Amino acid sequence: MPGMVPGPRRLRRWTKVPEITVWFWVAKLLTTAMGEATSDFLVHHLNPYLAVALGGVAFSAALGWQLAARRYVAAVYWTAVAMVAVFGTMVADATHVVLGVPYYASTLTFGVVLALVFRTWFRVEGTLSIHSVYTLRRELFYWAAILSTFALGTAAGDMTATTLHLGYLASGLLFAGLFALPGLAYRYLGVREVPAFWSAYVLTRPLGASFADWFGMPRSIGGLGYGHGPVSLVTTVAIVLVVGYLTVSRKDVRATAPVPGAWLPEEG
Repeated sequence: MPGMVPGPRRLRRWTKVPEITVWFWVAKLLTTAMGEATSDFLVHHLNPYLAVALGGVAFSAALGWQLAARRYVAAVYWTAVAMVAVFGTMVADATHVVLGVPYYASTLTFGVVLALVFRTWFRVEGTLSIHSVYTLRRELFYWAAILSTFALGTAAGDMTATTLHLGYLASGLLFAGLFALPGLAYRYLGVREVPAFWSAYVLTRPLGASFADWFGMPRSIGGLGYGHGPVSLVTTVAIVLVVGYLTVSRKDVRATAPVPGAWLPEEG
């Protein structure tokens, strides 16, 4: 009204990552399986160097799309995760196949890289909570951690299946048991949310990849022999269905509150 002085405009910080629900873990496990199968399919049906180059381009494009988004969007976010899954698998596999680095050494190396990312992230931002990912710098730390977890998980899964001779199914069952531990520790032992989350997140990679390899690898080496292509196709369709459901239901959208210094002006 005339003569009235408007109050300060409140701003919103929009989170760039989804709420952690059961659907988050379903989508995450599907992307890990898809990334393993798709990477193996491309590397075996294209020139390996071309496959890695294409994976890098797809990863860069998807990550750029995610960074440009002003808030969490299911299709944008999970496309980035899927491309990280493919490219992260290629990086870990190339370390072993091209450079000849043993799986135990690459597992240790990627573990150190992930620890350094976490240490730097915490020293700079004072938190590793994904609920605080609403600035560009925090989001860059977040995706550096994500890429490191995929490379680490790929190497760890291959190490248990081949170096330790457990096979793909046994490796999958092993990591399924390990994956349940952080959640149980958080619920019943009082372990803090952040370490429980990141421990479970790291374990989703070898868990999903081990079962993808079990379905896709030839029977002669312990798989079911369905082939990497069909496994990639089935998991991709499943991801599309889950992301479509999340887009409509918005069950993974975290509520936000007006706070100072933000991404977008408050709506309304």
